[in-house]
Amino acid sequence: MAAKRRRFGLVRKLPSGRYQAMYTDPDGTRRPAAETFASKRAAEQWLSVKEAEILQGEWHNPDAQKETIARFGERWIEERPGLRPRTVELYCWLFGKYIEPRLGRAALVDVDAARVRSWRAGLLADGVSSTMVAKAYRLLRAILMTAVDDGIISRNPCRIRGAGSEVAPERPVLTVEQVFALAALMPERYSVLVLLTTFGSLRWGEVTALRRCDVDTGTGVVRVRAAMVERSTGEVIRSLPKSRAGLRSVTLPRPIRVLLAAHLKEYTGDDPAALVFTGPKGTVLRRSNFNRQSRWRECVAKIGMPGVHFHDLRHTGNHLAAKTGASLRDLMARMGHDSMRAALIYQHANQTGDEEIAEGIEELIPGGVTPEKTDPEKTASAKDATEKTGPDDDGDDPDDGAAGALVRAG
Repeated sequence: MAAKRRRFGLVRKLPSGRYQAMYTDPDGTRRPAAETFASKRAAEQWLSVKEAEILQGEWHNPDAQKETIARFGERWIEERPGLRPRTVELYCWLFGKYIEPRLGRAALVDVDAARVRSWRAGLLADGVSSTMVAKAYRLLRAILMTAVDDGIISRNPCRIRGAGSEVAPERPVLTVEQVFALAALMPERYSVLVLLTTFGSLRWGEVTALRRCDVDTGTGVVRVRAAMVERSTGEVIRSLPKSRAGLRSVTLPRPIRVLLAAHLKEYTGDDPAALVFTGPKGTVLRRSNFNRQSRWRECVAKIGMPGVHFHDLRHTGNHLAAKTGASLRDLMARMGHDSMRAALIYQHANQTGDEEIAEGIEELIPGGVTPEKTDPEKTASAKDATEKTGPDDDGDDPDDGAAGALVRAG
């Protein structure tokens, strides 16, 4: 029997005497009801419900709702724009290890808040660290938020308060004397690397990516324009800094400028593109090679700070910069921190404020102190208990973006 046209959808009576309803969805696809109806009125009521869902923005594509967490999550990682290679590797690893094995086969629409709570509790019960669980939870939350944006689900089931927060262990802060003592214990080619990282608040990837053309020893300005990224395959690639705020200029204290100029003369090639810091063979520095060649563990133990990581040098520099009384805006610009409002903060930060930070740090450096003149034996016992703050996180978070990175940054 011919279908009777309506303002929305249509209803037709079948030879069996039952009624079929169908409508055209927002994508232009003709969609019949999954079942037939005993009366015309029941078919029309079903169409009225579908029309209301579309008008109120609550309609969901029934085909998309069949998609599993595994397929949707893998595609989410592939299609995520602007991710750094290491971030992609981290997401793939987290997803493959903690999410896909336990939730992968479930349809997106079948994952509710109770199932998310059970998944998280299972990870913790199996001995997964709270830090890894928080990272996996943030990734799952970001993936499901995209499913909400795509209209596949109506609400994100990841609603556990505080589940995405990490309680990171406190990291140590070195004294200025300890920093110089550590620099003195390093092989000569790495001495200034320690000082520049600390007093310039640079990340490992940033300091190892510096080229001669990035350094102005006259003004003491170092321009951070790139970062070296070591992938899980061992490949080292030159990439952009971890955030927009990472592109910055940092003014060094005058004592460090002098030592940096000497390093450039001794260890850096004349080509403007020559790397400032390299290994003994002139190649790009790898963290593992540096730790071995510099005898890092032995050196930090000698200054009375066993367990200190290279990244704690930047953490120390951030701490020293904060002690100068500089504004939050200037501190964030110097440290390369980002947030939801980082664009405005970074644009309005000026070099004058950064120079004031450098001058403030200078006042904390004793006159005449150099790596060669510092006695490591004296500094080893100079400060048994150091002031501590949280670590600076180099990782990228999937859903809280730069704002979350700032919260966790040191």
